[in-house]
Amino acid sequence: ILNYDIMARFRRRTCIILLLFILFICSIMMALKTLRPDRAGFGDPFGLGLLPELQQRTVLLDNKQNSLNRVQGDTVTRVSNFRSIADNAMKASMPAVNKLEEELSSPNYNFHIFYYTWFGNPQFDGKYIHWNHPLLPHWDPKIANNYPKGRHNPPEDIGANFYPELGSYSSKDPSVIEAHMKQMRSASTGVIVLSWYPPGMADENGEPTDDLVTVILDYAHKYNLKVTFHIEPYKDRDDRSMYHNVKYIIDKYGGHPAFYRYKTNTGKFLPMFYIYDSYITIPEIWANLLTISGSQTIRNTPYDALFIALLVEERHKHDIHRSGFDGMYTYFATNGFSFGSSHHNWASLKAFCDSNNLMFIPSVGPGYIDTSIRPWNNHNTRNRVNGKYYETAFSAALLVRPEIISITSFNEWHEGTQIEKAVPKRTGQVVYLDYKPHKPNVYLQLTQKWSEKYRKEQEQWLM
Repeated sequence: ILNYDIMARFRRRTCIILLLFILFICSIMMALKTLRPDRAGFGDPFGLGLLPELQQRTVLLDNKQNSLNRVQGDTVTRVSNFRSIADNAMKASMPAVNKLEEELSSPNYNFHIFYYTWFGNPQFDGKYIHWNHPLLPHWDPKIANNYPKGRHNPPEDIGANFYPELGSYSSKDPSVIEAHMKQMRSASTGVIVLSWYPPGMADENGEPTDDLVTVILDYAHKYNLKVTFHIEPYKDRDDRSMYHNVKYIIDKYGGHPAFYRYKTNTGKFLPMFYIYDSYITIPEIWANLLTISGSQTIRNTPYDALFIALLVEERHKHDIHRSGFDGMYTYFATNGFSFGSSHHNWASLKAFCDSNNLMFIPSVGPGYIDTSIRPWNNHNTRNRVNGKYYETAFSAALLVRPEIISITSFNEWHEGTQIEKAVPKRTGQVVYLDYKPHKPNVYLQLTQKWSEKYRKEQEQWLM
């Protein structure tokens, strides 16, 4: 009996030790998953096909116009009512401006942050928009069959791995816009890079939002923020349509005090446009718009501006230069996912830009997780590591001394890159990720910290 008791204790102790060892190994694996991106090649099987749904892009673009035509009729009435609500809300809150200036960090106009106004809910839009995002199938049918299909069902079940402090909000809600501006200002960012489609157009899951731009500009001005435009890909985007887009934006919004202009080395103050998925269009088409000799040239006209292209693959840098762009940005918050988003490539990209009179704008992000809408994409998750991932990205960006740093993102909830306040939430269906052990504003605080660090280091660069 004694021997049996000893053996039982020994087996129990061995099992506990083995279990602890397995947990230790799992922890190490998770850490390596976070730190491995520098070695994760762009040629990974989950890489190229995801950027961004390249395998599906052509089909989606062809289908957009049909869905967009459907929503235009209902938009006019709602927008008219919304503007009235927003104007009244703005007037009521204006006396607090001076107090805000005293309480909030000063804006850093070299910190640009990507912002999305495509969210809707029944109160302001008559239905949920984007929070009910569909689950996107993998491009390989064999893999797609192994994952769930359908769409999310707000407000408890939303298309995100984190849950917003503001709930499943509408981007048209004046109180939401106000809260967003205050958060971005508290983070010491200075320029909102507003996702934009031409009037009457939208992404395949959304509705047109151009009518919201003036309200965004008004609230941004209240918080001493500036607004520039992130022109999204749409059906038949080319040199001619882009000329009309730029002319429309500058004519309609260019006179607003919150409209962003960048002071160039020649002393000019020019608007700036980020062009998402610019690589879809061949350099020859862009050159028609962006070079002095181009058939649709915008250069040396009242609509001249700085045009920033998205760099994904290394070869894109030559296409960007040949196209006549003024600079490049990397957008993705996934270190190692693409050539452009890999931190260890930023020094060579900055050197290329310097030698070709281009701006290099690295994009930093707090992490990445999009399995709420791409359940097959665990491969590209980047753990936040309680803010360490974000700080590592900022550190890498500062090493190359960029004129501007872009942040992906304020509120791209679908891809888990948001720095907007998030809260713990558990429903019968989902346990959402959160920022614990930190508070909901931790990524705003980290952004503010690195904004100040950037300012101090930039002073040294200029000396």
